[in-house]
Amino acid sequence: MLGTRMSAFLKLSKRDLKYDFPASVVVFLVALPLCLGIAMASGAPLFAGIITGIIGGIVVASISKSPLSVSGPAAGLTVIVLGAIEKLGAYETFLLAVVIAGIVQLILGIIKAGMIGNYFPSSVILGMLAAIGITIILKQIPLAFGMIETHAFEVEDGGGIAAFGNTIVSTINWGATIICLLSLAVLIYWPKIKGLNKIPAPLVVVLIGIGLALAFQGSSYGLTPEHFVMIPIVSSFQEFTGLFVFPDFTQIINKDVWIVAFTIAIIASLETLLSIEAVDKLDPFKRVTPTNRELIAQGIGNMTSGFLGGLPMTSVIVRSSANVQAGGRTRQSAMLHGMWLLVALLAIPMVINLIPLSCLAAILLHTGFKLAKPALFKDMMRKGLDQFIPFFITVLAIVFTDLLMGVGIGILVAVFYIIRANMQNAFKMEVKEQDGNQTVVMTLAEEVSFLNKVPIQQKLYSLPKTIAAIRIDGKSSKFIDKDVIEVLKDFEMNAVSKGIDIELESITYKK
Repeated sequence: MLGTRMSAFLKLSKRDLKYDFPASVVVFLVALPLCLGIAMASGAPLFAGIITGIIGGIVVASISKSPLSVSGPAAGLTVIVLGAIEKLGAYETFLLAVVIAGIVQLILGIIKAGMIGNYFPSSVILGMLAAIGITIILKQIPLAFGMIETHAFEVEDGGGIAAFGNTIVSTINWGATIICLLSLAVLIYWPKIKGLNKIPAPLVVVLIGIGLALAFQGSSYGLTPEHFVMIPIVSSFQEFTGLFVFPDFTQIINKDVWIVAFTIAIIASLETLLSIEAVDKLDPFKRVTPTNRELIAQGIGNMTSGFLGGLPMTSVIVRSSANVQAGGRTRQSAMLHGMWLLVALLAIPMVINLIPLSCLAAILLHTGFKLAKPALFKDMMRKGLDQFIPFFITVLAIVFTDLLMGVGIGILVAVFYIIRANMQNAFKMEVKEQDGNQTVVMTLAEEVSFLNKVPIQQKLYSLPKTIAAIRIDGKSSKFIDKDVIEVLKDFEMNAVSKGIDIELESITYKK
């Protein structure tokens, strides 16, 4: 009976489990070090990163209707979280802000504010994906070569160059480098081997990484403790419960708490909507996620995370894309990944701590390349400059700044091209000849705005003097801006003064 109820709650599908189970393992392997690293970069306890990943997997995925999105702590919020903890003075006070942020997101979902994500141009979304892929590659290079550096996990989805330039590196560790290169070879070629490819390549990578790390011990290729995953070890239920931190509700009237809460809610919601849009584009089945339901799920997730001592979370494109690339089919892969994080924390922390970071770096390098593969740039170029330029500028802006600023710059460029196209499509011009005389017919579009004033004016006044008659047809127009009508009326008077036969059809001022 209990098993039946759990299955109903998680909505497990036996048909898709053969795809979702191995995908959940891959996502778990990618998520674990990221959860820990983001917690460190945020100035929060390591446990906070893990509990956020667990809640993002089990709680958010069970409420969300997104089949492939994976939620967890986001590096895009790292700077905000670090500053907020310092500003509020106590981690418990910060947790209250996270709870309030979750309530705000819940309200946004209820009032159906999720539709804002539909207004982002596809060129910008694809540019965001490519930029994230490049950022992943940049950030994993130090770990791939076994370099000890302090900001290995600081950037997950933006700010690549700036963060990469701030890293403090030492020397290459050849043992870690060998593990990474061999892991990349496995990730590329293992799926092509029939029969063996039923075992997930990332799992093989982890096993090989552990084996080689043990084999290299005591040699010049040996790894140091900093080259391995490090999660907290608990030996009793009392130690486990002692890791939880609860919000300080006595600070509810602190205005700084509310400022932080609204900041987190707005930025986390935007990042979630952007990620959801991107993940839907990656979905091979082209399913569409209900964004209002996603905001509700994220809100409940953040409320839960803040109450239990976790970090603010979003739908995260790195883990979500890893889920897609690993063959995940339904949201049960995200749920299972949350369960694996919980099991890892409680049951096998010593085993997890044997995994070299360099083999996990290989998994992320492989994922990053698939997001930013050269074929994507070629495809966008074939679509024309109006698609390629916003795409490429978005890529550059995100890599050199951060996710939100980069997307904002990309949207501005995309809007410029949209306005430009609108200006050029305000009318259609035809020249007809009859009895040796030329008649120009200008047919106005359905919507003629103020932005179309200049191109219409320039086109009319540039007509050759040999034109005998002009007819301007507004029958198909539902709206013509009054400034445009003024231009047409002025041109009519000019044409009449020159003896040109002109007719303005269905063009009048509408009150």
